Amino acid sequence: MTKTTQRGFTLIELMITVAIIGILGALAAPSYQAYVQRSEVSEGFNLADGWKVEIAEYYSVNGTWPSQADLTANAQAVGKYESNISVTNGVIQIIYGGPAVNPNLMGTVLTLVPYTNDNGDVLWQCGYATPPTNQIADGAVPVPNTVPQQMLPSACRSS
Repeated sequence: MTKTTQRGFTLIELMITVAIIGILGALAAPSYQAYVQRSEVSEGFNLADGWKVEIAEYYSVNGTWPSQADLTANAQAVGKYESNISVTNGVIQIIYGGPAVNPNLMGTVLTLVPYTNDNGDVLWQCGYATPPTNQIADGAVPVPNTVPQQMLPSACRSS
């Protein structure tokens, strides 16, 4: 009696392996899409850092909140996911709609609103986060945020 050894996989084993890979891929795709959208929103949030520094500096020197025309061109960068970043009375408004933005984010808005404390320090309220218990910027009118909360950086989510 000769003993035969099996080499390779049977057809059913291969079919089960392919099915498992397909199921895992179907489960991973939505998570990856959400990750991509969060990274696109984060780009605008990070670009706002340059604006925040200039706005705080302008406020400390002049005692008033700047409009976009009062700021230098250095802060006015727009990435590939943002169609516009504007400043009105110190409020930063980021509008998503650049050439590479995810269609789910097209036209959505993220707002950063300046506040001051008793020491004159500038504090920022981003998105749906709880506003600081300090003085809102004079003339600041927060534009409603339309970026879905789950797509925002953690600093911009409500607690």
